[in-house]
Amino acid sequence: MNIAFLADSLDSFKIHKDSTYAMMVEAARRGHAVYAFEQHGMAIESGKAVASVRRVTLTGDAHSWYQAEAAEVRELDGFDAIVLRKDPPFDLEYLYTTHLLETAERQGARVFNRPAAVRSHNEKLAITEFPQFTAPTLVTRDEACLREFHAQHCDVIFKPLDGMGGAGIFRVNQDGLNLGSIIETLTQYGTRTIMAQRYIPEISKGDKRILLIGGQVVPYSLARIPQAGEVRGNLAAGGTGVAQPVSARDREIAEALAPELMVRGLMLVGLDVIGDYLTEINVTSPTCFQEITQQSGFDVAAMFIDALENAA
Repeated sequence: MNIAFLADSLDSFKIHKDSTYAMMVEAARRGHAVYAFEQHGMAIESGKAVASVRRVTLTGDAHSWYQAEAAEVRELDGFDAIVLRKDPPFDLEYLYTTHLLETAERQGARVFNRPAAVRSHNEKLAITEFPQFTAPTLVTRDEACLREFHAQHCDVIFKPLDGMGGAGIFRVNQDGLNLGSIIETLTQYGTRTIMAQRYIPEISKGDKRILLIGGQVVPYSLARIPQAGEVRGNLAAGGTGVAQPVSARDREIAEALAPELMVRGLMLVGLDVIGDYLTEINVTSPTCFQEITQQSGFDVAAMFIDALENAA
């Protein structure tokens, strides 16, 4: 297979933990040809979706981990699979990228995850479709409603709908300290919609990342445990990742969502679960492959390439 990865710059990869790198290594190990391109190299020319693509050879050297051939403009429908691995934020350029990839799909390309599905599943808002698995949640930009939600639940997490890596997340407990300032900052004085969720104290045991691949549940999650004084377990915010078998409740949530999300074109999904509650559904570039594999021995990248081979 010829597999093209749409990702950030290869030079930005931290290969000791990067999930896209793990995918590339497994694909190359199986004899598949690996290619890479970036958003800025995409175009529609004379109606055809094309990109400036480089074939990549993995060297196994941690300091200079790849060699790339000269870039060439290729029609995207000429690849057997395109793997969408561009990191958030999901901004206007990301939105336009999904439209360009849809053009490639109409011309015969196979894109994973499907661009329309990525576009229609905001990683924060998507949980509202499954209220049976969520803690009390409010989505609004109305200050009075947000204040009322806090008054009702006393201990609340406020977060933007377009953040990543734990950025912009605030906890306001019963004393309400800085409540008004936080609401004003996140909503930009009522002009931006945000999310409020009842605080889940089990965050002290970790924000669990549960991976769904090809409609199946990876049997181990990565519990991202906040450092002292933090409410964010995100690894980017200093959390510590601990791989563990998925619990009965984790599996209940994951098995309920996995087949439905797969039908929608989401082959790879990262669920975030705190305690017994679903808090996010990550569809842009879910991570934690290497951490789970290194600690549990379960080869997540192999499961992903298996699913890609079966679907492409």
